[in-house]
Amino acid sequence: MQSIRNALSSENLHLLATIAESGSLAAAARRLGVVPSALSYRLRRMEELLDVLLIDRSTRRAQLTPAGQELLRASVHLLAELEAVALRVRRVAHGWESQLVLVADNVVATEPLFDLLEQFYALNAPTRIKLRVEVLSGVTESLASGHSDLAIGVFPEQAQFAGIQHAPLGKIPFVFAVARHHPLANAPEPLSDEQRGAHRVVTVADSVSSGQGLTHNVLLGQDTLTVPNMALKLAAQMAGLGCGYLPESLARAHIASGALVPKQLAQPGRVANVAYAWRTPTHGPIGPALQWWLDKLKHRKIRAALTGS
Repeated sequence: MQSIRNALSSENLHLLATIAESGSLAAAARRLGVVPSALSYRLRRMEELLDVLLIDRSTRRAQLTPAGQELLRASVHLLAELEAVALRVRRVAHGWESQLVLVADNVVATEPLFDLLEQFYALNAPTRIKLRVEVLSGVTESLASGHSDLAIGVFPEQAQFAGIQHAPLGKIPFVFAVARHHPLANAPEPLSDEQRGAHRVVTVADSVSSGQGLTHNVLLGQDTLTVPNMALKLAAQMAGLGCGYLPESLARAHIASGALVPKQLAQPGRVANVAYAWRTPTHGPIGPALQWWLDKLKHRKIRAALTGS
């Protein structure tokens, strides 16, 4: 393996490209500033390590064999990746984080989050982004345990940990909805707890790793279908498997199409106040990647897009 790596060094790949461009070993040697015998030795050594012929020596013009042509095509990508790695290393040396882990509650709108990721990647920063999606207490746990650097969609009262700061993200409005063929679709409004309790409710499981986690809007004794994420909760409710609250932004299009029917309840509508929270470094300032995200989250329009409000 080591011999193959030696054969595919950037110097050897550059040598092969120069031979292909020059058309002869002598011309390539002149361009590289070496004597022809030294270039021939390096080429033969490269071929020995790879156990292939890279140059067809049966003609006056140095032509690449099929194996040589394939290596030349691959070398373009290999050299570009090496340059990219060198650039990332230099930027990390100047303070950029090597990795930034984002965790978002699964009620946070996906499209605006991806828009932010696209803007971040346009910076060509060396920081690699890892995105995690958790539910309820699992978001805070991920941040508090050090598995994440920035959490989007936490409950402010759960973000009270040393070394963690938080700021308001906004309000996420929820709508109680059922499928158009669900028994509650045509029930008179407002729905009472007794009416709701007679039907199965669909809930999303808290992704916290220890303890029972949080459960919202389940009545005492009510049958429950628990799913792992909000996308499956939406699908289950549209299939008529149960009732329950959905983020208004997630349900909006399905309500407009008539696939879901919003229902008024006896109690006030549900609105979740959420925040974003981040870990502060024990030494030195916040890294530039995390600071970029924090600066973006200061914009009201971005926060509104993420909460669907």
